[in-house]
Amino acid sequence: MQTHEISRRFTTHFKDAGHTEVPSASLILDDPNLLFVNAGMVQFKPYFLGEAPPPYSTATSVQKCVRTGDIDEVGKTTRHNTFFQMAGNFSFGDYFKAGAIEHAWTLVTGSQADGGYGFDPDRIWATVYDDDDEAFELWQKIAGLPVERIQRRDGKDNYWDMGVPGPGGPCSEIYYDRGPEHGKDGGPVVDEDRYLEIWNLVFMQDVRGEQSPKNGHAPIGTLPQKNIDTGMGIERVAYLLQGVDNVYETDLVRPVISKAEEMSGRRYGSGNPVDDVRFRVIADHARSGIMLIGDGVTPGNEARGYVLRRLLRRIVRSVRLLGVTDPVLPEFAAVVRDTMGPLYPDLVKDFPRIEAVVRNEEETFLGTLASGLKIFDVAATKIKDDGGSQLPGDKAFQLHDTYGFPIDLTLEMASEKGLTVDEQGFRDLMAEQRARAKAAVKKTGHGDQTVYRDLLALGATEFTGYQELDTEAVVRGIVREGVRVPSASEGDIVEIVVDRTSLYAESGGQVSDAGLIVGDGVELEVLDVQKVARKLWVHQARVRKGEVTEGIAVQTQVDPEWRVGARQGHSGTHVVHAALREVLGPSALQSGSYNKPGYLRLDFAWAGALSPESRSEIEEVSNLAVRNDLPVRVVYTDMGGAQDMGAVALFGETYDETVRVVEIGGPWSRELCGGTHVERSAQIGPITVIGESSVGSGSRRLEAYVGMDAMRYLAKERALVQNLAGMLRVPDEEVPARVEALVERLRQAEKELEKLRAGQLLSSAGELADKAEDVNGTALVALRAPDGVGGNDLRTLAVEVRNRLGARPGVVALFSADGPKVAFVVATTSAGRDAGLAAGKLVPAFSPAIGGRGGGKPDMAQGGGTEPGGIDAAITALRGALTP
Repeated sequence: MQTHEISRRFTTHFKDAGHTEVPSASLILDDPNLLFVNAGMVQFKPYFLGEAPPPYSTATSVQKCVRTGDIDEVGKTTRHNTFFQMAGNFSFGDYFKAGAIEHAWTLVTGSQADGGYGFDPDRIWATVYDDDDEAFELWQKIAGLPVERIQRRDGKDNYWDMGVPGPGGPCSEIYYDRGPEHGKDGGPVVDEDRYLEIWNLVFMQDVRGEQSPKNGHAPIGTLPQKNIDTGMGIERVAYLLQGVDNVYETDLVRPVISKAEEMSGRRYGSGNPVDDVRFRVIADHARSGIMLIGDGVTPGNEARGYVLRRLLRRIVRSVRLLGVTDPVLPEFAAVVRDTMGPLYPDLVKDFPRIEAVVRNEEETFLGTLASGLKIFDVAATKIKDDGGSQLPGDKAFQLHDTYGFPIDLTLEMASEKGLTVDEQGFRDLMAEQRARAKAAVKKTGHGDQTVYRDLLALGATEFTGYQELDTEAVVRGIVREGVRVPSASEGDIVEIVVDRTSLYAESGGQVSDAGLIVGDGVELEVLDVQKVARKLWVHQARVRKGEVTEGIAVQTQVDPEWRVGARQGHSGTHVVHAALREVLGPSALQSGSYNKPGYLRLDFAWAGALSPESRSEIEEVSNLAVRNDLPVRVVYTDMGGAQDMGAVALFGETYDETVRVVEIGGPWSRELCGGTHVERSAQIGPITVIGESSVGSGSRRLEAYVGMDAMRYLAKERALVQNLAGMLRVPDEEVPARVEALVERLRQAEKELEKLRAGQLLSSAGELADKAEDVNGTALVALRAPDGVGGNDLRTLAVEVRNRLGARPGVVALFSADGPKVAFVVATTSAGRDAGLAAGKLVPAFSPAIGGRGGGKPDMAQGGGTEPGGIDAAITALRGALTP
């Protein structure tokens, strides 16, 4: 039985029993206790806790889950997986233990011909919590299990919670006996390899505190009502029903291994246990990684992004250890898309973005992996030859800083060599130089930094841009595509390193200056300026005229208009940050920024969207600071002195021993900053907030125009209001009220139109029923209703048509497109249901054609899709489902 069929049977079983089918939640729900969703009940947690009323009394879902606590064990065993699907049924104060056991037993042991899984009842075992006599007796009464196949276990095995404070309760687990060839007799308490757990029924009744009842601690309270939360492992049931030994050989996982076999020429299960571990790592991590990216996670160095990066890089390294050196992640992503897409269609729709993410991550990693592995192998060999057993922290840091190795990868490689790693030494170096490492990799884009180190040996670049716009300089080096060259000619794009420059290098959120580098018969347009190791200014430039050679005298020239705008943008960022903290409080700390001439954006830690009043107040406080013409002062001191002054140091930044503090209005705005700024706040000009949005959980972004750009924006807004006032023939100040009145009139008109349209639809019911076609003795009315008809109107029409079919066995299926979406309703007559026709069971026959899903009861089902062009095919598929 295929995995998708196992999922389908589960949801069908519970929908037929009256449960509402609930789609899988995202893997990254906004829960402060969880990095990823790790259980099927997570999205229902507010209902179990009584924090929100459930919209249904019973529900069923197949939830995608990720657990990364055992990531290092993945591949080494066949039991550890980071991604899995948890099928569950849930009751919120409806049925309790008896209902949960009966539902599970019926599905597990029901015949496959009748929609069950067909497991042999004589091979089913159950476990219950130590003192749960009720569950013990119910297994005998409902399932007929003999007492010797019902075992009692303590809280470590038969009490469930999420591992964090929240709902929990005693549970009863269902096990399947795989047979004596898989282990010892005696049930789950003796051997959990032979007796495989497939389903956990949690009798959710408690609230656990910081300490779990699993470890003998009493719950801190009881839930408002008794609930049921179950979890059936789809992958485990799959490998039992598919007759294979483990999840890696099932239909949705084995294709990834097959792709790795195709790429490497090696074979899984051929007797090489080391290769088998690598194949399993690839298969597991590919599924987890692609599912995480599909839900919006991107590779990074923190939290979820770090976990994803680690998964993807372990894949790349495992493939290389199998002998493959070409890029592989996009191909594995395509396999996961093809296997998982039928259940998660967003993977197909969003695949271009997913592919771009993995391609970029792999390219970045491959660019440094080969060199890093050589460095590691040489170091490891020397350590072992010298009788040592630990890789120094500075070597681990070098692998991270220069070659992009996560510390976990270094730990893993060291372990394979029989070595440990000085982790504390590594972390100390990371704390000191993390920002420098990130800047060097991002800005230069080169794995080999030798050319820049050689130029840096000639001396650091002196930045003169705080004092002047034009600076006399000497060309120290010319770099083309990572290689130092003696000269460059007209049309070439090269990197220029000079001893002194007035051009600002991108840093601290401020973009680099625009300008020129000119000399005798030579002119270069500066396209970008970046820092290497925070000391070397590298100018990317296009040669406009002449030939530039090492050693010639030049002058760096900043575009004065650009610098005016850049100073306004950066000083404006400081002003908005200070205003933000004044309005919201000191916890609204800047976490990132970007500014350029006329524009700024500022990211800050905040839990929710700002109110219009807060936005308006931030803008007003900012402009009051501009109007007050506050003095701007720069102070150079050490970090201790800056802290004594109360200067704000931004998270994630790294500072030199001597730091630069920029004050605007004395203590009102005091930040560590290396950017260029105005002399007084009035030079910033007006500040206009143009947007506020979310950039992730707990993080917001403010955007604003400053100076002339703010004036232009306000002029456009004013012109818009004046145009509207002219069209509405009212004074400017009356525009909002008039627009509101027009919108209300439009709403009323739309309601009237809906009533008219509903009346027209209902008037056609008799005609539609008269035109019903006969399909194998069933009266079928299947058609595309006018575009834009909503689900409620379709439902009303379907009921009316069904009523007019009389005593005939009949099916009514109506579809309506609304832009890129489709709504549908299926209804069956009483005679049709007597003949075995169930609306909910007909939906899967046609829903794939419209890229949709839905469900309901035997008499009525409805849903939607994303492919209007497939309506005709859906009708054809429905007709086929009624034809034997």
